[in-house]
Amino acid sequence: MTTPVTIIGAGLGGLTLARVLHVHGIPATVYEAEPSPTARAQGGMLDVHDHNGQPALQAAGLLEEFRGLVLEGRQATRVLNRDGTVLLDEPDDGTGGRPEVQRGELRRILLDSLPAGTVRWGYKVRGVHALGEGRHAVTFVDGTTVGTSLLVGADGAWSRVRPLVSDATPEYVGRSYIETYLFDADTRHPAGAKAVGGGSLFALAPGKGIQAHRESGGTLHTYAALSRPQGWFAGIDFTDSATATARIVQEFDGWAPELTALITDSDTTPVLRPLNALPIEHRWDRVPGVTLLGDAAHLSAPNGDGANLAMYDGAELGRAIVSRPHDVEAALMDYEQALFPRSVAAATEGAQLHEILFGLEAPHSLVDMLTGHEQPR
Repeated sequence: MTTPVTIIGAGLGGLTLARVLHVHGIPATVYEAEPSPTARAQGGMLDVHDHNGQPALQAAGLLEEFRGLVLEGRQATRVLNRDGTVLLDEPDDGTGGRPEVQRGELRRILLDSLPAGTVRWGYKVRGVHALGEGRHAVTFVDGTTVGTSLLVGADGAWSRVRPLVSDATPEYVGRSYIETYLFDADTRHPAGAKAVGGGSLFALAPGKGIQAHRESGGTLHTYAALSRPQGWFAGIDFTDSATATARIVQEFDGWAPELTALITDSDTTPVLRPLNALPIEHRWDRVPGVTLLGDAAHLSAPNGDGANLAMYDGAELGRAIVSRPHDVEAALMDYEQALFPRSVAAATEGAQLHEILFGLEAPHSLVDMLTGHEQPR
């Protein structure tokens, strides 16, 4: 293949694409804004699904390495009422199709599978522009510029590549998460550890909720969800940990103390995570020499599928390029024709799931879904 592949973003999707291409002898270069692989935490637990994430890893030749990362028992699920009453307690019986791993560990095996120098760290994109005949130039903040015949935007929600193909920008969905961590919870925070159990916890009410997950080493990772406008959160100084925590926990007044302690006893400063999404029907006309994957293509309300979809996108794009090495435009057309309906289905499901989690019938709507009485439509 004579067309060099330039990937912007060293997240799971971009790395999966680079790895699939490498397996088939096609070189790619990944440019990442972060200065190093350890520059920031890579998030918490990730359930890797048997219908998209795992096939992507199989295409990358990394399924066995992935299995070595799985944390047993983390597929257990508990649903609690706000008063702490247990509404559902499903153990991990080992038969589920969504084994859990640490996101950072999964990224590490992808990075380790690539030749040295494939990922260029510390390259933050300042701008991109078309050169004609399907070629593009990428300019970085340090002033350097690279030209490419195939540019892939794997650079997330606020993609710098997306404007080449689409005018769409993410919009706030009306809900934010506040992220906290409790460390060594079984010893230092036993009530919270008992409430969470061995896997995931959902304590929900209309418009709000406390979701937590047991990670490795006794760590409890919590997201407190609140359906409030961005202006409401702007009135909270999140640089003042005590004040921010006190304001957030006011919204859970009357909730069981073992639940609110997941917020108030945090061993880290609370971090605001606004939720944004692209239009559900987001798509674009074919633009020669460029395409998108992952959140750059189909950012949606979180439904546990985002990272899996990004890896699947990367694997499918890689396979399309491999299948048509001398007709990249046809490969990109094939990829996008499958990408668009897949993205719409996932985004629609994500919006429906958030209604189940935080709508008027919460938490019983989630119990109904998990027990098979009601499924997302």
